[in-house]
Amino acid sequence: MAYADFVTAMMAFFLLMWLINTTSPEQKRGIADYFAPASVSETTSGSGGILAGTALGEDGAKSEGSMPIIDALSPESPNPDAGKTTDEGTPASAEDISTEALREALQKREEAAFASAAQSLRQALQDMPELAELSKNIIIDQTPEGLRIQLVDQEGRSMFNQGSSQPNPRAQLLLRAVSKVINQLPNRINIYGHTSANVNGSKAEGDWGLSATRADASRRILQGAGVDPDRVYQVAGRATSEPLYPDDPTLPGNRRIAIVLLREAPVLPPDRGL
Repeated sequence: MAYADFVTAMMAFFLLMWLINTTSPEQKRGIADYFAPASVSETTSGSGGILAGTALGEDGAKSEGSMPIIDALSPESPNPDAGKTTDEGTPASAEDISTEALREALQKREEAAFASAAQSLRQALQDMPELAELSKNIIIDQTPEGLRIQLVDQEGRSMFNQGSSQPNPRAQLLLRAVSKVINQLPNRINIYGHTSANVNGSKAEGDWGLSATRADASRRILQGAGVDPDRVYQVAGRATSEPLYPDDPTLPGNRRIAIVLLREAPVLPPDRGL
C-alpha cells in the first residue's frame, strides 16, 4: 500500500470520527435514511427468479425490511396470554394468570413431596424386619384432603385391643415409623379414628367416644416420637360413619387410624384471599 494512500485513508477515518462526534442524533438519523435502500424486496431471492439465489438468513436486509425481534416487541404484537378467561368467564388479568401458575407449581411440588414420603415409608417397612410383617396393616394413598396413611386392623392383627383406646405395641411401632415420614414434610396433619360395626351390623353408641380417644392416643404417640404439637390441626372420631369397606362394615379393616398430611393452599395476597 502506498504511503499516500495510507495517509488519505487515515485522514478520511479521522474525518469520519469527527463527523460522528459533532452531529446530533437527528442528523445521524437523516444520514442513515439517506443511505437506506429506497425499496425492499419481498422475498429472500436476489432478483425474485428461480435461479437468482437467496440471502444467507431470513432476518437479513432483504427479508421484509425489519427484524423479527422488533415485531415481537412492538406494541401491536399479540399478547400470548390473550384470550384466557377466569372460572367466571371474565378475561383473565396478568395477576390472575400468575396466581394460577403459582398454584399449579406448588401443587406439582406437593405431589412430588407426597410421593417421596410414601415411598420412604414403604422402603422403611421393607428394610426393618420388625415392620416387614406389618406392611399389610398400612394403606397409603392420596385424597383431595392430602396424603393419607391408614393403620388398619387385619384378621388376627389388630391395632387396638378389644374395647381399648390405647394402641398396642404393634400399633405403637407403626406410629413411630409414620412419625419419621411426617417429620420429612412441613404439612399440618389430621388424625381420625374409625371403628367397625358389630357382627350383626348394629352400631354401638360408644363408638364415637372410642374412635375419638383412639385418635387422641395416636396423637400422643406421634408427638412422643418427635412430631411438633403445633402441626396437629384436627383430632376427631368418625366411629362407623366412613367404613373402608362399605359393602361389609363389619370387616376388621374398617377399624383403623387415618393420619392425613394436609394439602397446603398457596399464599395469596391479602386482597385476593377474601
